[in-house]
Amino acid sequence: MIDTNPRKIMSDSALDKKSLNRLVQIVPIVRGLLAEPTGNPDMPYKPVILKSLTSKAAIEFTGSAKNAATQEYPEPLTKGGRPPLFLNIGEEPSGQFKDAISKYSTQHHVKPEIICLRELGILYRDQTEQNSDLPLANKVALVTGAAGAIGYGICCGLLGQGCHLVATDLPGEKLDNFAADLKQVAGARVMGVAIDVTDEASIVQGFEEVILAWGGLDIMVVNAGIPLVKFLKDIDLDAFRKLEKVNVEGTLLTLREIAHHFILQDTGGDIIIVSTKNVPSPGAGFGAYSATKAACHQLGRIASLELAQYGVRVNMVAPDGVFSEGKYKSGLWAEVGPDRMKARGLDEKGLQEYYQNRNLLKTKITGRHVANAVLFFATRQTPTTGVTMPVDGGLPDATPR
Repeated sequence: MIDTNPRKIMSDSALDKKSLNRLVQIVPIVRGLLAEPTGNPDMPYKPVILKSLTSKAAIEFTGSAKNAATQEYPEPLTKGGRPPLFLNIGEEPSGQFKDAISKYSTQHHVKPEIICLRELGILYRDQTEQNSDLPLANKVALVTGAAGAIGYGICCGLLGQGCHLVATDLPGEKLDNFAADLKQVAGARVMGVAIDVTDEASIVQGFEEVILAWGGLDIMVVNAGIPLVKFLKDIDLDAFRKLEKVNVEGTLLTLREIAHHFILQDTGGDIIIVSTKNVPSPGAGFGAYSATKAACHQLGRIASLELAQYGVRVNMVAPDGVFSEGKYKSGLWAEVGPDRMKARGLDEKGLQEYYQNRNLLKTKITGRHVANAVLFFATRQTPTTGVTMPVDGGLPDATPR
């Protein structure tokens, strides 16, 4: 079997950078055209997992449609009952591909499983999950800032509903171990990709890896964020700018890239932004975090206005006081906790009890609770966009007013 590690695929590619960039623009178009209409206005398409082969053997195979008759196909492909679809790449591939796939479907009564793009490589549908009844089967979800308590809950929730999952965070052992843990749950449906949301090139490269491995994205969870505990009179401007860089610019760059991708793929999509109860109800000493997350939240609301015309829904979830999920602790509370404990004379357990007792339901908020809110939007339980769902046990001060 072929090595499906995305970085390995890119390093083993026989394409130059220009051709690879061209392929990355084409793959989502093809994936969108291969998606099957469902007749359900809430879930109008059933997507496919579309893998790429860009080895020397694969590129040579695309050179002539006569190769469809040969017995030797590039690994892991084997000759099937229906031939591949061979395509030359014109200046406007979208219309060209639509016509070619439609003609193939009429002739063979099914959409192609293998598409050979002359001089670029081979795209092929992964049939592993095609018959799954899970609501998000064959959908690809990417979670930014995943390697923490809320991220772990969200990732597990998405995997439980059938997603192929891309867990992203800063490069390093933390992300590697996080992805390895998730692979114990879902195996090959998990990919760990290093992305720094403050770096445009890092985001673009991360998207490229996902596109070459699985064909594209259907769900984006914007979870990356960092805190700061300081009174306004004590805030260092550089420290504030660091928060602004991650919480605001990181959100903007992520939204910009996924918007272009969803428009290109043309099958709609879902964006869920992990906001915070601090947007409607900020706290003293939390001004930098509250202000930058409010900007992040507002970007989500604006995205809901701009992307609805493309079938993309954008919603927010606003949790409060998520300390841990499984063995993963919240990075936010690792930063915020000591100050909060000192101010209230509490230990870690006491601080968690304090936050639990301040909500109306007197309940502990977990990463899985946040995941359930994400899944409500990702599985499209209602025709909703531009909405914020609180996950806080009921906080009267956080009620919009």
